[in-house]
Amino acid sequence: MVAHSVSTSAVLRTIAIWSGALAGLMLILAGGLITAAVPWPSASDPLSLLPLPMTLQVPALLLTALVCGPRSAMLAALAYLSLGLFQLPVFQGGGGLGYVLDPGFGYLVGFVPAAWLTGRLARQEGMDDLLRLFGISLLGVVVLQVVGLLNLLLGAVAGRWPQRLPQLLISYGLAPLAMQMLLCCAVALLAWLLRRGLKLNP
Repeated sequence: MVAHSVSTSAVLRTIAIWSGALAGLMLILAGGLITAAVPWPSASDPLSLLPLPMTLQVPALLLTALVCGPRSAMLAALAYLSLGLFQLPVFQGGGGLGYVLDPGFGYLVGFVPAAWLTGRLARQEGMDDLLRLFGISLLGVVVLQVVGLLNLLLGAVAGRWPQRLPQLLISYGLAPLAMQMLLCCAVALLAWLLRRGLKLNP
């Protein structure tokens, strides 16, 4: 009886992990098609939005990690990278194995450790708090940025980039950083609501 209960629990846990991974992959793919925007009220239209020069892939990844946990988020990130490397045009500049040589590929690789760390911390006791979820989201962005930065530095040392390193650092790292941090507020709020609605326990 005890063995049957343990087996059922393991099966349910596995289903939950893979369901979360599939949902996360769909979120990331959809996020790549949606331009981020923030409320920007004006005198003529109090409900207007200000488009941002980035998509919602990173927020989608962080949301998956905060709600579904590290395993689901990592599987979603790995599936997304696999789809892009096997010729499906899911990356911003298309897809294919040649994308490994793109300066921005390091930021995509950063999805994996960012997903694991964000999801792992979100599962710790006492993390079901809006401010702490926001902090975890910021940490995920930092991890993503560090991996991307290391790739840019290694590529510059190897002479792989036609552009100058400072230009690449601004284009791929610093330019989207402030907007990614801003969107962490929305990610934390949505994750907090979903965790409470789904009654998730760390």
